[in-house]
Amino acid sequence: MTQKIAFDAIRIEVFKHLFSAIAEEMGAVLKKSSYSPNIKERRDFSCAIFDPQGRMIAQAAHIPVHLGSMPLSVSAAIKAFPEIKANDTVILNDPYHGGTHLPDITLVSPIYLEHVGSDSILIGYVGCRAHHSDVGGLAPGSMAIANEIYQEGLIIPPAKLIENGEINSSLLDIILANVRTPEERLGDLWAQVAANRRGVTRFLELCDKYGINMIRDSMSELLKYTERLTRNLIAQLPDGMYTYTDFLDDDGLSTTSIKITTTITIKGDQALVDFTGTSKQVKGSLNAVYAITLSAVYYVIRCLIGLDVPNNAGCLVPIQLIAPEGTVINALPPAPVAGGNVETSQRIVDVLLGAMAKARPDLVPAASQGTMNNVSIGGFDPVKNTRFAYYETIGGGTGARPNSNGPSAIHSHMTNTYNTPIEALEYAYPLRVNRYEIRRGSGGHGKYHGGDGIRRDILLLTDAHVSLITERRKFSPYGLAGGLAGLPGKNVVIHGDQELSLPSKGTFPLLCGDILSIRTPGGGGYGVPDD
Repeated sequence: MTQKIAFDAIRIEVFKHLFSAIAEEMGAVLKKSSYSPNIKERRDFSCAIFDPQGRMIAQAAHIPVHLGSMPLSVSAAIKAFPEIKANDTVILNDPYHGGTHLPDITLVSPIYLEHVGSDSILIGYVGCRAHHSDVGGLAPGSMAIANEIYQEGLIIPPAKLIENGEINSSLLDIILANVRTPEERLGDLWAQVAANRRGVTRFLELCDKYGINMIRDSMSELLKYTERLTRNLIAQLPDGMYTYTDFLDDDGLSTTSIKITTTITIKGDQALVDFTGTSKQVKGSLNAVYAITLSAVYYVIRCLIGLDVPNNAGCLVPIQLIAPEGTVINALPPAPVAGGNVETSQRIVDVLLGAMAKARPDLVPAASQGTMNNVSIGGFDPVKNTRFAYYETIGGGTGARPNSNGPSAIHSHMTNTYNTPIEALEYAYPLRVNRYEIRRGSGGHGKYHGGDGIRRDILLLTDAHVSLITERRKFSPYGLAGGLAGLPGKNVVIHGDQELSLPSKGTFPLLCGDILSIRTPGGGGYGVPDD
């Protein structure tokens, strides 16, 4: 009988960092070997490690919106291929089978310890998810406003991209035939394959060094440790019911605002998060799947803990989530979902924090910009004689804290990407950045001021189609404790000496020489202003 290994605080901390280091190294491989600026420069990806049951053990400090959704991708891969073998890799992007939105392509690979007795032993999985800047669909960048998911791009259910070490060339040909930039997509996919291989290699090295029993026990103990930390946090919150409601501007196909409401019930060391009362799913692409809502809840709880807590599934054990099916936060197929991952996720965070501010006003900041300001530009590059598809999210103001001003001009909450450096953008695409500056005065006033947004002006050097999915153009980021709201964002096209307003969402043909100007929201203020 195998003796149970005793774990103290030091041993737990050591293995927390060992597992996290593998995920971080996977991310470094993916970043350095990828083709597209969106992955190489903006680092729009996540890498993680999972136990044999598909529970997340560690995720690198990459994208918060992937926190709760990556495990669902692994679960979908396990369900589709329960007998998955060593040297297999499953690919998927279907939002209704473990994905988030179609540009996010996930690769899942098993980790087998070979030659233990007469059998190989499954000891876990590695996975990586990367946002590909085009997967087909209505418009370049695959982030157009659609009325069904089929218009948003190529749907990939769980399928074996690699089987027994051999590439499924037929599947790969189908994928590349349905995108506008196949060479870039191929390079990014190979980068993901390389990242997973590095993760498998490093995990097996840990098994060789510490033994499989130690690795198994450490994974189990890390999950229990995170659960204990989460329960301790919840127990420190006053028991009660805390409700908050906020709105998305619209779905891009109508002008109707979209209600998101949550009630958080704290009782002892458990929390019930209930989104009953949220608007039904909409026709446009602002629908979010269950995985997105789960990720937002996961993220907010981790923020409230305020410690260096392991990124793993233990955080969700004391939390019950009610996300009614058919609503904008748990949509059913074939609802379009491109904007749910990037915009609705942000508003879910806003309502969760708004509710928690009633329980812990000393801990929760005012609303940050509440949008990722998604910009896609695509067309034909006459210099390189090839098609191009550029995608980026743009930062903005963050909410003021109970004891400090909010930072300006950064990404916040469910996004954690870098910007695309001007030099990289101009090298890769027929675009020029004319202005890139802080949008002074856009943060909300208060005892502590909200952070200011950004102005980014992009000059088109060729005719192109521009797709925008942006939010907080109607409903400003809220202030707290008497602080004022931040300024809403604004989208503008400068055509000659004319400055024309653009809607928050849509696809627009622009001409060579036009300037697209994105002016992002400021964060809300905190506390009654002194003046």
